[in-house]
Parts: sequence; structure tokens; C-alpha cells
Amino acid sequence: MSLPHAILTALLERPSSGLELTRRFDRSIGYFWSATHQQIYRELGRLEAEGYIRTLPAEQPARGQKKSYEVLPAGRAELARWTAVSQDPKPQRDVLLLRLRAAAVVGTAGLEADLRRHLELHRRQLAEYEEIQRRDFPPGKDAPEDRLRHLVLRAGIDLETFWTQWLGHALAEFGELPGPSRS
Repeated sequence: MSLPHAILTALLERPSSGLELTRRFDRSIGYFWSATHQQIYRELGRLEAEGYIRTLPAEQPARGQKKSYEVLPAGRAELARWTAVSQDPKPQRDVLLLRLRAAAVVGTAGLEADLRRHLELHRRQLAEYEEIQRRDFPPGKDAPEDRLRHLVLRAGIDLETFWTQWLGHALAEFGELPGPSRS
């Protein structure tokens, strides 16, 4: 049920068209809650049918003009209700960790190279998050909404820092494994 809430959040930040929402998901929300173009458009239809959002009136009638949406009071109330409800953390599911567990019984062929690839991907993501932090959260930008957005970004930075450190430890461990199981 979180995609509708992600969309409500984005639309409260700024009324947008479906295409603009998709782009915003790619640049920000998608770092922690991804959605395809089709999922976003399908959810926009549901949210509008439920009375949570509405299509903004077009400035001038034109065929094929993109629709922009804004949140209605019922949508704001739903988002406020949802943010106030307690939720348990989701169980961890990670394919790489499962593959490492399986490697303990079938051998580690191919895993060391994939660990290195994952390390590079996490390093790049960490660098991207750090650049966003430098660009969007300079010292003194401490309005309450900025502090909460920065807190979300800090979670991404901390998670990528964890993964880069853990992958470094994993690769060091691989370096100490006997050769035949690594082939």
C-alpha cells in the first residue's frame, strides 16, 4: 500500500503530471521506493477514483495535453493517517546474501567477481548520494521539511556505507579462502 502514499507525498510536494512524477521517482523517491511508469499511471487512476487526487483544469483545452494532478483534502488526510500508523520493519531479503549461504555448500565459483561488481555499484551510489547531500543540503538548510528529507538521504548514505564496508570485509574473507572452492 506504500506506492499510493509515495505518490501522494510527491504530489503534495508539487502538483505534477504522470510523466513528471515518473521523472521525480527516477531522481529522488525511486532511490528508496521504485515504481514503473505503468504502475504510477495505474495508481494515479485509483487515487483519483478514490477521491484522493484530482486532475488540475487545463489552462487551455487541447487534445493529448498531459494531465497534472493535485492532492485533495481526503488524500492529505489519508497520508497523515498512514504516517501516524505504526509498522513493523520488513524482513531482510537479499539475493546476494542467499547466494553466499548457498556457496557454503556448492562452492563460490563466480561470486568473488560479483562481490567486486556489487562493491563498485555501491561505491557509485554512495558517491551520488554524497553529491546530492553537498548540493541540496548545505549547512544552515534546516527547515523542518529539509531536515526530514535530509534524514531520508542520510539513511541512503548510511546503507551504502554499510554495504561498501561489508563488501570490503567479504572480499577480504574471500582472499583467505582456499583456491579450489573459488574457481
